[in-house]
Amino acid sequence: MAFTTAAQARTSFDLKSASLPVVAVVLKTTDAAQFAADLAERVADAPGFFDNDPVLIDLAPVREAEASIDFAAIVAALRRHSTLPVAVRGGSPAQMEAARAAGLAAAPDAPPARAEVPAPAQEVVREVIREVEVEVVREVPMPGPGTVVVDKPLRSGQQVYARGADLVVMAVVSFGAEVIADGNIHVYAPLRGRAIAGARGNTEARIFSTCLEPQLVSIAGIYRTTETELPADVRGKPAQVRLDGEKLLIEPLA
Repeated sequence: MAFTTAAQARTSFDLKSASLPVVAVVLKTTDAAQFAADLAERVADAPGFFDNDPVLIDLAPVREAEASIDFAAIVAALRRHSTLPVAVRGGSPAQMEAARAAGLAAAPDAPPARAEVPAPAQEVVREVIREVEVEVVREVPMPGPGTVVVDKPLRSGQQVYARGADLVVMAVVSFGAEVIADGNIHVYAPLRGRAIAGARGNTEARIFSTCLEPQLVSIAGIYRTTETELPADVRGKPAQVRLDGEKLLIEPLA
């Protein structure tokens, strides 16, 4: 007769801590219908922006609101746009209890702001999606001040964020991959994924690629997706992306 000893049972799995990318939707209204409409309108401009990303709902801006929140409707709206709501934080006791009743876990509140030190850490990028502020938390190595260099291909689902620095990628950035920098982004290979430069508002940042075929490009929150086809003189060719006021300019590199 087959049997499993206690020692064997203990080796059937391991428990370890993990740090995973998560999108935090910062809720600024208790009106679930308004949230759903705003989210649908904004995501319609950038199809494929989400790819079954885990979502944390941050309730800090509405913590003092008297109106109740329809968490079931909020969760349903997020799921319609390829996200996976898993947790909430920052709400009042009543809000947190309602969220738990809707199947969401309670996450720790965000830590207070502190002075930044250029070392490996969890990074936060903010992009404003109309009334929905998104935080993307990533863990990224910082090999030295000024520039982060990546010399391996980035596959779909991989993300790199260069905090307070330029980012140089020496290999292909595949569709579904994401490169982010507070400064400039240089891709000396095909750029087919998402590239976000000036992530913390640097309007002087630029994106350079020797083969520009992006899923999305963004500088200081101003973005363009592949829904708008690139001109023939830059599509698949060496080009740069820069800001001129509130307009993104995409120009060939000589």
